[in-house]
Amino acid sequence: MVFYFKTRCGSYTIYMGKDKHENEELIKYGHPEDCWFHVDDLSSAHVYLRLKPGMTMDDISEDCLLDCCSLVKANSIQGCKKSSVYIVYTRWKNLKKTSDMVDGQVGYHRPENVRRVKTEKNNTIVRQLEKIKKELYPDLAKEQEQRLKEIQAQKKTQRRAEEKAKKLEELERAREREEKSYDRTMGDEKMTSNTEMNATADATAAEEFEDDFM
Repeated sequence: MVFYFKTRCGSYTIYMGKDKHENEELIKYGHPEDCWFHVDDLSSAHVYLRLKPGMTMDDISEDCLLDCCSLVKANSIQGCKKSSVYIVYTRWKNLKKTSDMVDGQVGYHRPENVRRVKTEKNNTIVRQLEKIKKELYPDLAKEQEQRLKEIQAQKKTQRRAEEKAKKLEELERAREREEKSYDRTMGDEKMTSNTEMNATADATAAEEFEDDFM
């Protein structure tokens, strides 16, 4: 079972597993857009925020961040008893899982990309989120597979568009070179024609000059 919530702004989905076994599934079958939250140095639920494609952690609003942090704090057996805790969060793709780790335990590929924020107890926000909680049984593997296919299709479409734009640019450059070559050729022909006309005029004038003295 996976619990789903909507952020208070209504724009984003937050989800978390029911127990450590489901946390393992979420770790394995996340989406590239997901951002992971956990209480630092304490046991807690694994909470995920699904961002929009192209968003970064810098794009997470303060209210949205507070929603996720409040929820993960409330779902920590030890953390919920404290007035404040530190929450760590990072992109799902930064999570590292090795065979020697127990269920629910993770490491990071790039520890420098993990952020840490102090979070106070906020039962009001938690109650608001709980009101719209949904309990679902998704096929996480299938959903991840579908999302990855969508991303590959988008990349393929973008690549084709870039290749088409590149070809059009090359054709435009070839056309410009051809026009410059044509203008240069016409200029040379015009210069040749003017020279020939001047030579003919000079010859005619010379003949008329000679006729005057005959």
